[in-house]
Amino acid sequence: MILTQFKGPISVRDLKLPEQRHPEKAHRPDQAQPKKPDWIRVKAPGGKGYADTRKIMRDNNLVTVCEEAGCPNVGECWSQGHATMMIMGEICTRGCTFCNIATGRPDALDVFEPGRVAHAVEKLGLNHVVITSVDRDDLEDGGADHFAQTIRAIRHRSPKTTIEILTPDFLKCAPSVLETVVAARPDVFNHNLETVPGLYPQVRPGARYFHSLRLLQRVKEMDPSIFTKSGIMVGLGEDKQAVHQVMEDMRAAGVDFLTIGQYLQPTPKHHRVDRFVTPEEFAGYEKAAFGKGFLMVSATPLTRSSYHAGDDFARLRAAREAQLGRV
Repeated sequence: MILTQFKGPISVRDLKLPEQRHPEKAHRPDQAQPKKPDWIRVKAPGGKGYADTRKIMRDNNLVTVCEEAGCPNVGECWSQGHATMMIMGEICTRGCTFCNIATGRPDALDVFEPGRVAHAVEKLGLNHVVITSVDRDDLEDGGADHFAQTIRAIRHRSPKTTIEILTPDFLKCAPSVLETVVAARPDVFNHNLETVPGLYPQVRPGARYFHSLRLLQRVKEMDPSIFTKSGIMVGLGEDKQAVHQVMEDMRAAGVDFLTIGQYLQPTPKHHRVDRFVTPEEFAGYEKAAFGKGFLMVSATPLTRSSYHAGDDFARLRAAREAQLGRV
């Protein structure tokens, strides 16, 4: 149970209610939500595979970013037994204007969570798993050790499973905490830049563009064998020149894998959708990114960080092997 102070007496916080899920956005004026074009409409989730995945998540008391962030691909992914697990709770210490994760003061870390995640990965029989988290600015190490413990637990239970992590920026931590995560040797280290630097004050006010970029670069410096990955959303108000500059910045930092997807507005209180980028424009971004040297690119309206992550990892690994002349 989570207790929080709103107007009036202390009450139980209901994270299903937008005004309690996002108290920092309650004062914001509503932003019009434009009608979605046909190319980003998806089927409602359902079916046996979806139900089975949901049961495993519930039985192990696990949170998924698929549900918390309102991912449009949840039906497709869960029907195949793929779920992106979100560790360290369901409440984030940041209040990004694009994000649907609840904001506030998180609970204490659950020391048994890494074991439960590992059990779920084994139960689902995953060849590739994606582990993400909320931002935990309340922790001295930002949750770095918890990430490392989760990676080690999965390795112990499912040694053949490849592991992809999508981490916070560890902005308020000592630089050394990154070493803790890298030492656990995930197969893919993902940290999203989310948008172009000019939109950070509006979209990602608690973060710093060049800090996030340097984080990715440091991972490569510490362990060049780890694949690095990052992504941005489009349709927030950026222009094409800025997107191309982000690609250049990522390549200069040694990023291997780029994802670009359409921003979708979770509620009227969130950052507005500036426009819906066409599939043809996404194809243009993909072509340009491959031309800049990325090993793997996923750029479609429905692309999300962990969408088709397992298949994409296989292609990513094959691209590196080809680059090194091993195939």
